Amino acid sequence: MTSWQEHEIWWQVYPLGFVGAPKALADAPPEPARTLRALTDWLDYAVGLGVSGLALGPIFTASTHGYDTLDHFGIDPRLGDRADFDALVAAAHERGLKIMLDGVFNHVGREHPAFLAALDGGAGSAEARLFDLTWSEPGAEPSHRNFEGHDALVALNHDDDGVAELVSEVMRYWLRAGADAWRLDAAYAVPTQFWQRVLPAVRAEFGEAYVVGEVIHGDYAQIVTESGMDAVTQYELWKAIWNSIRERNFYELDHALGRHNDMLEAFVPLTFVGNHDVTRIATQIPDPRMRAHALVLLMTLGGTPSIYYGDEQGFEAVKEERFGGDDAIRPAFPDSPADLPEAGSDVYHLHQELISVRRRHPWLHRARTRALNLSNETYAYEVVGDGGRLVVVLNVADAPARVDGAGVTGVVAGHAELGDGGAWVRVDACGWAVLE
Repeated sequence: MTSWQEHEIWWQVYPLGFVGAPKALADAPPEPARTLRALTDWLDYAVGLGVSGLALGPIFTASTHGYDTLDHFGIDPRLGDRADFDALVAAAHERGLKIMLDGVFNHVGREHPAFLAALDGGAGSAEARLFDLTWSEPGAEPSHRNFEGHDALVALNHDDDGVAELVSEVMRYWLRAGADAWRLDAAYAVPTQFWQRVLPAVRAEFGEAYVVGEVIHGDYAQIVTESGMDAVTQYELWKAIWNSIRERNFYELDHALGRHNDMLEAFVPLTFVGNHDVTRIATQIPDPRMRAHALVLLMTLGGTPSIYYGDEQGFEAVKEERFGGDDAIRPAFPDSPADLPEAGSDVYHLHQELISVRRRHPWLHRARTRALNLSNETYAYEVVGDGGRLVVVLNVADAPARVDGAGVTGVVAGHAELGDGGAWVRVDACGWAVLE
């Protein structure tokens, strides 16, 4: 892992939603109203937030939501063209912001030219080898393996050398174009051996590129080791954070942090409390007094944090399991930060404060935690790494909480009363504090 990765904090954006693009490529006008350049007006906002990278959702030509790719080498016309991409990359790099791209390499859209050619060419065609196709009889349309029951998402044949060569070339093509990192979509659905065939050529040309896989379940450390990726998404911790706070049961979180410590022995996960596929954190935690606690955890635990656009403004939205059920969590943003509702300013400033804590303690990247006090409604832990130590106290009870044995000297963020020379700490009802 290179030094820039150790200091990275991502701001994740879903571009098709951000610019308010039409839901389908077929409905797009000849000239989009807003392109990727619209994001350049938000880069100073991102820098002011304190992040150091822009993690983009799908930007390549696709039929609808971006995950039904039609051309891995072309910018989706709903987002502009290559010149718009180049302008965004240049503006981001001028500000010291890295760029992460979303690589959809498990499947393609049903209208992908190679899939259509395979249907026309039959079982003996070169294109047919790219997919898992089965012909019941000559001349009939073959059946195909899809992605999680979505017939419009045609799974690639990851045993085929042509698929490995295509993915490797796509990754290097966009790294040459200025990208710094890749998110591998649905990496959990792709054999780890496939990434072993793809990533060496990418590493040979771009040794500092960051590669993180979307993995929801499974043995995270084993997947990282076997695939050659740098990291995977920490869904276990994500679920434990919001559920423990909402249900006022910190035992779940403590268990998850034990597993998280073990993971950090092998790799540094990508941590988050929101992304483009899940209900907003402000909706998951209905009590507004306790929403800050999730951000406190994200910014004081080991990992590479990612903040989903809108979460830093306190946006609320529900992910629904239906067609179009992602629309509410992938909203359009206004032309400039000045057009945001004033109601989100407090949440934005809280993000700034806690990201600043993270920046001042860079050792948090690989830090481990140990519980100092654990009950259903109160959790205090020390986080230690590379000679540094912080103590975090979280209280979701409707009464103040006291923690003994803290061994602290002052408050870094939040509010707390210290007594007996910092031997004990008291935080307010539904309060929190970061101490040193």
